[in-house]
Amino acid sequence: MLNTALDPGTTRATLKTTSQMEVVRFHGPYDIRFETIDEPICGKGQVKIRPAFVGLCGSNIHEYTSGPVLVPQEPHSITRCSCPVTLGHEFSGIVDEVGEGITHVSPGQRVVVRPTIFDRQCTACKRNYEYCCENIGFIRLSGYGGGLAKYHVAPAEHFYPIPDNVSLEAAALIEPMAIAWHAVNQSPFKMDDNVMVVGGEPVGVGIVQVLKLQDAKNIMVSEPYEKRRGFAIEYGATHAFDPEQENVTQSVMEVTDSAGADVIFDAAGVEEALSGAIGACGTHGTIINVAVWEKKPAIPVNDLMYSEVNYIGSALYDEGSFTAVIKALRDG
Repeated sequence: MLNTALDPGTTRATLKTTSQMEVVRFHGPYDIRFETIDEPICGKGQVKIRPAFVGLCGSNIHEYTSGPVLVPQEPHSITRCSCPVTLGHEFSGIVDEVGEGITHVSPGQRVVVRPTIFDRQCTACKRNYEYCCENIGFIRLSGYGGGLAKYHVAPAEHFYPIPDNVSLEAAALIEPMAIAWHAVNQSPFKMDDNVMVVGGEPVGVGIVQVLKLQDAKNIMVSEPYEKRRGFAIEYGATHAFDPEQENVTQSVMEVTDSAGADVIFDAAGVEEALSGAIGACGTHGTIINVAVWEKKPAIPVNDLMYSEVNYIGSALYDEGSFTAVIKALRDG
């Protein structure tokens, strides 16, 4: 874009050039556009990167088919941004420029982006539960641009250097793996527990990997897609069930000698799958919801009550989980 401004006190015209870049933006359900917008400028306390690899999260699918779910229609309370938004919040990149006062990263350095945005003022934040912020937001969903762009600028706190032995491609998986790491930490899981994961998408498979790292006894996965069941087994699951072809509750009881699963992670967000998970959970067991639901489910509360099953939520991740995943990747 070419702008012409008159230099005060003279008749000389000064030309100011604003570069542009291509982005992928969400405008509404079934409305994602390839557009050209102004390139972001790196200001004080900010970092500008060139995205390298971007993961397509399940939330992208929810927004595309049923949105806006998390994308704000009115300006977000923190970013002041609203729809349309540039997509991509699971991403890595290379630092292009740093603003005044930034020392923890430098141009040319490889980084990963932690996309969670919080206000630090609400009750949850003051209790150190920033991931449960009352005004929670996300790079890509709530503003500050996203990874599906030539350049990305955000406050410096969102950027973390990645170790030399971790590829930029692997670094794009740190964000969903942090969700998995936090979910296991939130759970009452103990070594040698029987565990089931409902849903074999990336976060579900990430949970499998964390459970294997922490020596779960039986790691069972319920997933209708054959390829995902294969991934689950490859990354550490001991059993993978097809809920469309078999009775998952019965299969879990057979594997656990009728004791049921001690801990179940729901990464699917499907009502029928949740009902089956409750039946497969052992007495005094725990179900951890990790999924974002498109629709409110009907929960058979009596089944929870009679077996005194705990049902808890796991929201996103704390910073400790994010950095723990970086270290785990570094250590192989």
